[in-house]
Amino acid sequence: MLSMPICKTPDGRALTPALVVPLLGVALPLLFWLCYWQGWPLWLCGFLLLPLAWRRKGIGGLLGWLGPCVALLGVVALLLRSAELPRYYPVLVNAIFLLAFAISLFQSQTIVERLARRLDPDLPPQGVDYTRKVTLAWCVFFIINGGIALWTTTQPMAVWALYNGLIAYAAMGVMFVGEWLIRRRVLRHPSPLVRHE
Repeated sequence: MLSMPICKTPDGRALTPALVVPLLGVALPLLFWLCYWQGWPLWLCGFLLLPLAWRRKGIGGLLGWLGPCVALLGVVALLLRSAELPRYYPVLVNAIFLLAFAISLFQSQTIVERLARRLDPDLPPQGVDYTRKVTLAWCVFFIINGGIALWTTTQPMAVWALYNGLIAYAAMGVMFVGEWLIRRRVLRHPSPLVRHE
């Protein structure tokens, strides 16, 4: 049932939970802001977290539990009619991503390396070293981003929505683009030590 189309886009493509759920996760802070400006009770935003309980195939480990944990936050917010709990959504997301990325640093393959090997199964040694550094860089990002998100929960709703609905996503975009540009440079110009082996 979860794979059935929810509706269709103007060009006729089906919208399934696999597409809708990630889009909802990205749009949540803006939807929270809309509730705030419309004067709706913010605890109702807990309903927006419930669809995230749907777990996507192929996502395992801690990241596989991200959706259910966020949905649980929504359930508690609804039961307690808490306007504050939904604002901790970005904090929870950053915390789970931080744990998942950090734990992978102590495994045979980091999360970034696993993702890289989907595109390049024969990842060269310099690529493996690079993906480990990128994983560490994302850990630092999640610490900083999560810390700021936690701080915004003590600020007016406008500040919370501005950072978590705009600035945080812009920062992630800069990280993605910057990493992609550096990766192309690193893999195109391997270390001399690696070339002579």
